[in-house]
Parts: sequence; C-alpha cells; structure tokens
Amino acid sequence: MSKPLKQIHLAAHFPGVNNTTVWSDPAAGSHIEFSSFTHFAKTAERARFDFLFLAEGLRLREQGGKIYDLDVVGRPDTFTVLAALAAVTDHLGLTGTINSTFNEPYEVARQFASLDHLSGGRAAWNVVTSWDAFTGENFRRGGFLPQDERYSRAKEFLATANELFDSWHGDEILADQATGTFLSDARAGSFVHKGPQFDIHGQFNVPRSPQGRPVIFQAGESDEGREFAASGADAIFSRYATLDAGQAFYTDVKSRLAKYGRRPEDLLILPAASFVLGDTDAEAEEIAHQVRRQQVSGATALKHLEFVWNRDLSSYDPEGPLPDVDPLVGEEHISRGRAQVRMYRDPVAIAREWRELAEANKWSIRDLVINTGNRQTFVGSPATVARTINDFVQADVSDGFILVPHITPGGLDAFADTVVPLLQEQGVFRTEYEGTTLRDHLGLAHPDEKRSERVAS
Repeated sequence: MSKPLKQIHLAAHFPGVNNTTVWSDPAAGSHIEFSSFTHFAKTAERARFDFLFLAEGLRLREQGGKIYDLDVVGRPDTFTVLAALAAVTDHLGLTGTINSTFNEPYEVARQFASLDHLSGGRAAWNVVTSWDAFTGENFRRGGFLPQDERYSRAKEFLATANELFDSWHGDEILADQATGTFLSDARAGSFVHKGPQFDIHGQFNVPRSPQGRPVIFQAGESDEGREFAASGADAIFSRYATLDAGQAFYTDVKSRLAKYGRRPEDLLILPAASFVLGDTDAEAEEIAHQVRRQQVSGATALKHLEFVWNRDLSSYDPEGPLPDVDPLVGEEHISRGRAQVRMYRDPVAIAREWRELAEANKWSIRDLVINTGNRQTFVGSPATVARTINDFVQADVSDGFILVPHITPGGLDAFADTVVPLLQEQGVFRTEYEGTTLRDHLGLAHPDEKRSERVAS
C-alpha cells in the first residue's frame, strides 16, 4: 500500500542583502519602496502560498573597512513592513526574523501579538541569535555572546515570550456595555519570570491573539540549533535542498522530536530554493547561466574570494587564475557582518580544494565563484520544476520550499502563473485557502489545542 501524497508547502522570501538578487537587471525594482513589497506579497497570495518571509539585517556589511555595496545595501524594519502588508493581504502568512540576542522578550512578544491581531492570525517569528561582535556594536549590550550562551539566551527568550503570550487565556474580555464591565479578571496578563537571562514581572498589555502565539521558525544548522528547533519550533529553515543532503537533514531533525513528546508533523522543514524557468529545459539552463554571471561580476568574485583568503586581492584579475598565496588565518577578518564567513572554518583547506577544482576545470576566479556558490536549485520548464519539487517533497527532502527569486518584485510572477497550476493539477498544492490563520495553512495545531491534549492525558 503506497503512502498518501504529502501536500507541499510553498513560501516566498523577499531577498534582502545578498548576491542572489540581480538589482542591476532592468526588470528589478526598489528594495525599500512599499510598492515592491506589495507586488511581491500579492503575487504570493494569488498563488496561495503559505507565507512571505523577511530576513533581518541589523548592520551594513563591510569589507576592507568600507560598506560592501556590490549587493543591495540597507533593509527596512521588519515589523513595519509586515504590519503594512497585513493591510493589503487577506490570507498570506507574515513571517519576520527578529533577533533574540539584542532584544527583550516583552518588547518582541508585544510586537508579534500586535501583528497577529492586525493580520487576523497570520504572524510568524523566525527566532535567531546574533553571531558577531561587529553587529553587537550597534546595541547597548555590545559585543556578542559565545555560541552556548547565545542558545541559552534564545531558549529562555522564547520560553519567556511564550509565558507572556499565555498570560492571557482569551476569555477575559467581557466588554459588557450594560454593566460597564470590561474584564472578567483584573489580573489578566500577569506574569513573573525569574531566570539566568531575564528577571521580569508585570502585566502583558496585549490580549490573547487569534493564533495564541505566533508560529515559531528557527534557522539553526548546528547541533544546538537543530535541538532548539526540535524542542519548540513549528518550522525550521534548511539550506539543504539537494536529494541526499536534504534527506539526511530531514531524518536527523525529525528523529529528535520524540524526546520532546512531539510528532514528525509538528515540525516542518523548509529549505530555501532559487529557480530559473524557461519554455524548455535547454532554454532555462541558458537563462540560468546568464543569471549566474549577472549575480557574480568580476568585482563580486574578487570580494567573495577575499572573505575566504582574508586579504586584499584587488590586484588579481577575476578572469585569471586563483591566488597562489594561502589565506590569512586570525581573529581579525577583512569581511565584517557577513554570515557566510562561518561556512569556511578551515580557509587554507578550502583554498587548496578550490585550486584543485579550478585547475581541473580550467576555471578562472569568477568561474570558480559562480560554480561553487551560485547554482540555482530548480532549473527547467514549468513542468520539470513542478515535477522535481513534488518528487523532492514526496521523497522527504523537505515539507516544501521557500522560494527566493533573483528579480524583485516581479520574479515570483512566472512561478505563480506556470508552476503552481501544475502542482495543483497533481493534487499536491491547494487551489484555495482552507483556513484563516497561518497555523491553518501549515497544518499546525493551535496552542490551546495542544494545552487541552496535555491536560486530557
């Protein structure tokens, strides 16, 4: 007996500061004007996507002591954009990354509870930690926390925020005009939290929102991050969108849920995925080749190599061979505020590996950067892309994908118009929204239902 087809979850990431975005393309628009966010969100909603996702940028990246301006520079405030989008959408989930290292639980809980009310139950929070002292310089706390302390703070931060969300049960507001009684309990919202990170008490001033709590996302790839997601997140972002790596990540994370009394369906795994469409597979491959060269100019290739080599490489020809000098290893780094630096734990070994690749393939510096860092996840005709996405989800590579187009705001349009109808024809993606909240879209239980189940057991 074959297992039933999984329903695919799709979301859209409005790309911010990265070289996925081809901002220099004539089809590209603003990354800060509200009209761009509106276009993007309405396309995602027209396609019946689960949610729109905004990442967070707390400081402009630098390289060699100067602002890195080869990619898009700057990013508007997440809450401001999401709250505005709540007014121009009806069903689309609104997901934002908010840092747990430099914020306070009361403030963040209040903002997300408010967003959930404003949107009618469509708010989601991607809980992240900060990793670098460079970003920390913008904040009162300064510096940054070691990795174990970051996750300790993040766990207590989320637990504290949940206490605030749950300080209202949802039945306190009577608003009885005849008697003049507004609340059934004058102590509604009362909370006391004492812990290593937070010692707060008072009354939470936002009544219980439609979802009870926002949907919780987590993006950690480390063992601590996976464990954090398994213990309390509703979804985890993944960067593993290939068959073997995706299945390994999926199996590992899902296997951690039982120890927390959770089921595999209680945590969704959603990798980011880029795409290029063409009328035929061959045309799509040609377009993808052109896009990769747009994404990685000669200057971009050199800057990418610099943050691995950790030295000035401006004298090198991007169309020439890789440097024969080794990377500089040390605490001081030429690139600041760039998360990718963490991917290269052993830069000397990476340099050796890349030289071997470049020599074997006769690649220049630019060719190497294009081929090692800018491969689209799905390339082909709409039929090919739809089939591949469905095959991956049914094979437990993921529960769906967060799509990252290379053009904003219109880069999602073709996918919505050509790929989504094919997935709908296959019966693996909704044709209409069946609920009103993001939890409904994702098939997640309401926190009050979970609480009732625990009491009953």
